[in-house]
Amino acid sequence: MTGRTIRRTVGVTVCLAALTAAAGHVAAQTKIKADSNKYTPAQDVQIGQEAAAQFRKELPLLNDQRLDDWVQRIGRRLVAAIPTEFAHNEFRYTFEVVNQKEINAFALPGGPMFLNRGMIEAAKAEAEVAGVMAHEISHVALRHGTAQATKGEKFQIGAVLGQIAGAVVGGAAGTIIAQGSQMGLGTYFLKFGRAAESQADILGAQMLARAGYDPRQMANMFKTIEAESSGGRQPEFMSSHPNPGNRFNAINKEAAALRVEGNAETGDFASIKSRLAGMAPALTGEQIAANKKQQGPAAATPTAGGAPVRVEPPSGRERTYQPGRFLRVTVPSNWQQQEGNDGVTYAPTGGFFRDSSGRTAFTHGVQVGVAQGGTGSLQRDTEAILQGFARSNPNLRSTGTRREALGGRTGLTTILSNVSDVSGRPEMVALSTTQLKDGTVLFIVGVAPRDEADAYEAAFKRVRQVLQIAD
Repeated sequence: MTGRTIRRTVGVTVCLAALTAAAGHVAAQTKIKADSNKYTPAQDVQIGQEAAAQFRKELPLLNDQRLDDWVQRIGRRLVAAIPTEFAHNEFRYTFEVVNQKEINAFALPGGPMFLNRGMIEAAKAEAEVAGVMAHEISHVALRHGTAQATKGEKFQIGAVLGQIAGAVVGGAAGTIIAQGSQMGLGTYFLKFGRAAESQADILGAQMLARAGYDPRQMANMFKTIEAESSGGRQPEFMSSHPNPGNRFNAINKEAAALRVEGNAETGDFASIKSRLAGMAPALTGEQIAANKKQQGPAAATPTAGGAPVRVEPPSGRERTYQPGRFLRVTVPSNWQQQEGNDGVTYAPTGGFFRDSSGRTAFTHGVQVGVAQGGTGSLQRDTEAILQGFARSNPNLRSTGTRREALGGRTGLTTILSNVSDVSGRPEMVALSTTQLKDGTVLFIVGVAPRDEADAYEAAFKRVRQVLQIAD
């Protein structure tokens, strides 16, 4: 996409809120003790972020804003209910929905969680979805993944990350991940023993009650998952989350000792189920694996001169830039800051171009800037920015605008389609805007080829979420 000239350039440090439980303990509830762990919480985060980046490349994320917002609301409430002794301020809890039919969910060390659409469709109540999420958050909070690696005593952090990269990026990655195999990442961090499952059930029930959900609904959801067994085939969820024995009764026994504090129900469950029912059917694991095989190695983007340049996907690690006084921007660590007449762009190698006249364009990454001459109406100012982009990008077409916070402020995000004048490939463009105190409008533009949009949309969302504005 060709950039738009801006007059004041800008740029976010990751600000992670310390989310801790505010409710007191009920005397009769089960006491839980975390296992010994030779890894640091920071290493949990490193491992989880590296792994999550690979999963985002391999899995078809649903990327539905309304569904994502709903899942995020549930997730935030549950994270706030983690007992203080298991709350790690370094952890980055995120919640993403995978467009896959099989009932499954998993969470990685340090916080990233992936929930299959099929799990939500199988649930009979919002609290059942929250129950699965509370169970997964419990695995993260109790650091079961790295505690399990500690017991093995043969893993070192570097070796583990090397195994992650080799297993997930290898030729069989699509089949391994899409079909729920516990090879690769699962060998180390996703397949738990019965003792860990029992702990996650109990802590999850306690978190549900503290958050305002009926913990008995977790037991009901596990019963639904187990009922999916047919023809001797075990549900994907149960392959990595074995029944610790008498799970249904154990959870209900714990629930009887708990007091549900308030009511966390959003009231949106019926509409979410209806929305899913109106979508094209979710993909099966076999379909995902087949699609991955057909796509093969991705992403060689031709430059304006026609020479192919390989563009690497967003890194799971992050880097913070501050090109201006009032803004900090945090982006994947393999994106570099590029300054030019069109503004400040953060792009991976091969995703940014400058011609002999100094004119710039980018095919992957984000551009950050400030539009002058604001009218006081974010809607009108956003439309003016879009018109400016359209003048230099005649193929630009809007597919809809939604309200979405930008750096914690009220904002608008518009999703557009375009055809890159650099590569000639269809591309996805996400424009996000918010007002600054002086009446000008801050904007962030994310650009990626349409066939790589799944991998980049999560990165764009992360940039928007952790942006810090100090005007």
